[in-house]
Amino acid sequence: MLQSGIQESNGGVARYYRADLQRNHAVSIEITGYAASAFAYLHALTGEQAYLAAAVRSARFLARTAWDPGGRILPFELDPPAYSYFFDCGIVVRGLLAVWRAARDGEFLEAAVRIGESMALHFAPVNGEIHPILQLPGKTPALRDALRWSTCPGCYQLKSAMAWWDLAEATREFRFREPYERALESALATYGGFLPGQPDPLKVMDRLHPFLYFLEGLLPRAADKRCATAICGGIPRAAAFLREIAPRFVRSDVYAQLLRIRLLADRAGIAPLDRDAAEYEAGQAARFQAVSADPRVHGGFYFGRKGEDWLPYVNPVSTAFCLQALAMWGHGGGTAFSLSDLV
Repeated sequence: MLQSGIQESNGGVARYYRADLQRNHAVSIEITGYAASAFAYLHALTGEQAYLAAAVRSARFLARTAWDPGGRILPFELDPPAYSYFFDCGIVVRGLLAVWRAARDGEFLEAAVRIGESMALHFAPVNGEIHPILQLPGKTPALRDALRWSTCPGCYQLKSAMAWWDLAEATREFRFREPYERALESALATYGGFLPGQPDPLKVMDRLHPFLYFLEGLLPRAADKRCATAICGGIPRAAAFLREIAPRFVRSDVYAQLLRIRLLADRAGIAPLDRDAAEYEAGQAARFQAVSADPRVHGGFYFGRKGEDWLPYVNPVSTAFCLQALAMWGHGGGTAFSLSDLV
């Protein structure tokens, strides 16, 4: 995360490094939000100031460069700023709040509030579903493709809606709690049909990733019986699909997310830890970490594997998820872990 060049000098973070082409993909606003959270978590874990400095660089990029003050919205990409994604906005808010808690710089809290207000205003009408994508500059809902989960509303949006929960905790303003509660009710009403959702097993593997986002998004309300039931049922369901499909195609982030939700559900007292399954998932996630003489690759985690072939994407989000899951596992399930630390 620090030495590979995946973070550029302006604080922006590339979507991934293409090991086969030996170059970074373009800077991604969403991935920079994840990286900000990951750097803040690494600083909390190690105390190393280099991680805090990297977190601050990313937060400044998000607060100063990524945000469109004229349109009062966060674009998906800067060149060109053609769309805005609800999910990306929530990840950026959570990243900014993570750095604010670490650095205590009010600029990052103010930026998080602006984006959280924009999410509620533009994406989440009071009596309607959350729009996943808006076209810019008009902020009109983009066309949806039923075969692409990221273009459609769904239970996975609850992970991003956690940004409102976090803002309510940070500001003590109830106005941010209400949109999270609306998103929660919608997710609980619709999640049952999200899996498998596709006849192609390889695409089901891709859907496990957002389904686990949904389970993560339930954690602020884990004491609610409905949420606890969804988590308790969702963990073995996701695990069964993962083991069935993995010989053909598997993603490192799915192993990491499944391990994290197991550990957090156990800590919350709602789903006793299956230690054998957790140990297996930790071992599988660790296999994706690269060992290389090339500093652009070394230590990073590959995105996925098809059969026995590694896909050539060294991915900062896969790296963040895996390092956090493995750190939690290595520290006895994350006993000192707060939900605000969740990348």
